[in-house]
Formats: sequence, C-alpha cells, structure tokens
Amino acid sequence: MKVNKNDLIASVASRTGLSKADSAKAIDATLASVTSSLRGGTEVRLVGFGTFSVSNRRASQGRNPRTGAVIQIPACRVPKFKAGKALKQAVN
Repeated sequence: MKVNKNDLIASVASRTGLSKADSAKAIDATLASVTSSLRGGTEVRLVGFGTFSVSNRRASQGRNPRTGAVIQIPACRVPKFKAGKALKQAVN
C-alpha cells in the first residue's frame, strides 16, 4: 500500500479537524520550508522523526547500459534522510 499526497492531506485533516484545504496549505508550507533549508545547506532535524540533510556526491564514471559506452556522471548534491529512534521503533 502506498500513501500519496492526497492521502496524507486527508489523514492530517481528519487528525487535526482542519479542512482539507488548510491541511494542504500546511503540508505544502512544511515541504517548502524543508526544501529551502536543504537548498541553503541547512540540516532539518525533527526530533523523534528523523533528520534531512544534503550530501555531496562526487563525480564518477558510469556506463550507458544500451551501448556500453563510458559516460561521465557529474558531481551533485543529493538529499538524505536518516530516521530517528522513535520512528525506527514505531516501524519495528
């Protein structure tokens, strides 16, 4: 089973008593805040849930699976998430 954004909005609305429109605004604002913090290089730590951070991935070589030709994969920044202790315990 997968939960999409609409499912998450409905769940937040039912748990908080907010309308779906207000829940959507709250979720959008939360995601935008996390994104802008990560873009600026700031770690986002939600105690009990987990930590969002940015990692630098160095340049590397890869192969085109179709042709086998060597290609250069450029260096980039990638988002990472590390689950917190409470989240790990809740899942197990």
